[in-house]
Formats: sequence, structure tokens, C-alpha cells
Amino acid sequence: MWSKLEAVVFFGETDSLKFIADGMLGKLTRWLRMLGQDVMYSNDMEDSQLLTIAREEKRILLTRDFELYQRAVGNGIKSFYFQGETSEEKLAELAERFNLPLEMDMASSRCPKCNTVVKPLSAEKAAGKVQTNTVAHYKEFWQCPKCGQIYWQGAHWVKIRKTLRNADETREKIKKEGKMI
Repeated sequence: MWSKLEAVVFFGETDSLKFIADGMLGKLTRWLRMLGQDVMYSNDMEDSQLLTIAREEKRILLTRDFELYQRAVGNGIKSFYFQGETSEEKLAELAERFNLPLEMDMASSRCPKCNTVVKPLSAEKAAGKVQTNTVAHYKEFWQCPKCGQIYWQGAHWVKIRKTLRNADETREKIKKEGKMI
């Protein structure tokens, strides 16, 4: 697990870590962005591009490619290799290793599509941009200032909370056993 001191030494004073994910981690990227983490992602970047960006921007490389992981470590690039298969397992591994909270906080949540921090949007401004019945049932909305996507805590939030709860339970198992999955 990273201590606050390790994070400050590597990243400087910041509240969030910076990651870059390889093309195999698109779904995990969306989860991490919703949890407020800065994650660069493109499924068409070459390994050499990932390594260069990780080094230049002080991003931690996230990968399921063991050879890429070894190259990164061999070149002094901070990286993390996932062993878990499911979203819950991957989130648990990462949360345990980097001491990340597995809780949604819309004040710091990022757009799952483009990685920009979302901003609150009044129901009045959401009206006309989302379906009428959505505005009738939900009062809190957020919008990405970059891509314009609008978010609200709809019925899918039950599944989101369940996934995060399962990931947190898996994280506790990892702590008890003292090893990754």
C-alpha cells in the first residue's frame, strides 16, 4: 500500500493519483474515473507510447500485460499489474495497493468518457437535455464541461453501489490474507 508520503514524493502535493491504463482496462478506467481518479486511456496506444506518457507525466501504468509491466519496471516506471479478472477484483487490488477509497463522491467524480471532473447541473438546466420523466424523478444532475454528457443517480446506481460494496469486501479479504488475488 502507498503511504501519503510516497504519493507526495512521486506526484507532489495532490489529492489524487494519476494513472495511464492499457487497452485491456477500458471498463476499469471508467470505474476509476467515476471514483475521482485521473486516468488517461486509449485502446489504440502502442506500448512505447504508454511508457513514454507514464514517464513524462508521472502516471502509474496500469496493465494486464505482464511483458509491458516488466518493461515498465525495468525502465523505472511506476506500474501495477492486475491479477484479478472481474471489475470487483481489479478495483479491490488497486484500492488496496494505493489506498484508494471505494466510494463515489460526485464532488470529485470524473466523466467516465473523457476524464474531466463533472460539475453540478441544476434540474432546470438539465430539462430539455434529458428525458422529461428523468427530470421529474431526479433532482441532482452533473455535466461534463468538456464533452457535455449529463449524469444523474438513476436506477443503475443500485448496481454501482453493489459493485463497490463487493470490491470493498474483496479488498478486506486481500488485507486479511496479505496477498493480492
